[in-house]
Amino acid sequence: MKEEIYLKMHQHNNNLSTYATKDSEALYLKPHRDDLRSPFFRDIDRIIYALSFIRYQNKTQVFSNIYHDHISRRMIHVTFVSKIARTIGRALGLNEDLIEAASLGHDLGHTPFGHVGEHILNEISLAHNEGFFNHNIQSVRALMYLENYGKGLNITVQVLDAIMCHNGEFALGKYEPKKKDIKEFLEEYTNSYQDKSILLKMRPMTLEGCVVRVSDLIAYLGRDIDDAIRLNILKRKDLPKSITDIIGSTTKEIVNTCILDIINNSYHKNYIKLSDDVFKAIVELKKFNYEHIYNQALTKEEKENLKHKFNVLYNTYLEDIKTHNLSSPLINSYLKNMSLEYQNNTSPNRLVLDYIAGMTDDFFIREYERISQS
Repeated sequence: MKEEIYLKMHQHNNNLSTYATKDSEALYLKPHRDDLRSPFFRDIDRIIYALSFIRYQNKTQVFSNIYHDHISRRMIHVTFVSKIARTIGRALGLNEDLIEAASLGHDLGHTPFGHVGEHILNEISLAHNEGFFNHNIQSVRALMYLENYGKGLNITVQVLDAIMCHNGEFALGKYEPKKKDIKEFLEEYTNSYQDKSILLKMRPMTLEGCVVRVSDLIAYLGRDIDDAIRLNILKRKDLPKSITDIIGSTTKEIVNTCILDIINNSYHKNYIKLSDDVFKAIVELKKFNYEHIYNQALTKEEKENLKHKFNVLYNTYLEDIKTHNLSSPLINSYLKNMSLEYQNNTSPNRLVLDYIAGMTDDFFIREYERISQS
């Protein structure tokens, strides 16, 4: 009976394409114990039960401080990425478990207040000699070192790598995997803190990772337009005809067009490709979104206000560590539950960066108000 169930849990391997990642190829950073689940399927379980996954539900996607039931939060975005990527993956005969795990985990390291918060935390990190702060790298850090109370989760290297290389901000017309071993993955991860150019050159080690990367781009472009329209920031008729004639103007049209285009151009190939026309439209749409949505989501004053708040929290927590302030949530709620290995091997500056990066928007605001009133 047990053997029969095991075979059922792994039978998807029989239908995978030549270029798919087989379960037998799974790599680990630590010793692991097999169970009935396949390795990437087990990664999905570990990720959705992670505390940082729960916090997605109250983290900014694009629009902050908006009380509207139909505006996307980070949880919605990763769900969209997962569904888009799995659709492409199933059509191409790729490993859907690897795709789903990476899709759901790709933004675990995102800061409160989205990319604005990430930019501010990067400035703070550089100013305190902790290197560059990037949310994709922090997502990997969360899984390797922060989750499970500072012991980390034993996630496969292929999933960690897909998360690390997911950055949908860098659009490409063709995504080709780059073979890596564990040593090369760890070198890329470590060096990214000191070498900004590494982020631009990162390529996933699997075709599944390539699917996640392009799906991240597809997922946010259309949905962010819908959100902006709901908030009366723009009207659908504002979208350039050169874009809408190729890929449509609604999330449904954009997603459907891109998925079918990728499948048609990538079937039985060892790469993921968009047609020239669709890729050109995506690049133009991305530029349009930056000009009319992302750069307008917060005013200059709001950004400066957020920068002030991030710095207040950062400096306060750093002082709390130095004085061992037992009334600080950083000490009495966060650090006291973390492993001694994490506490002893992490610099005070990095501790504070980890703590702030993991916050939800609401907790961040509550903490600023608490500190301001003390």
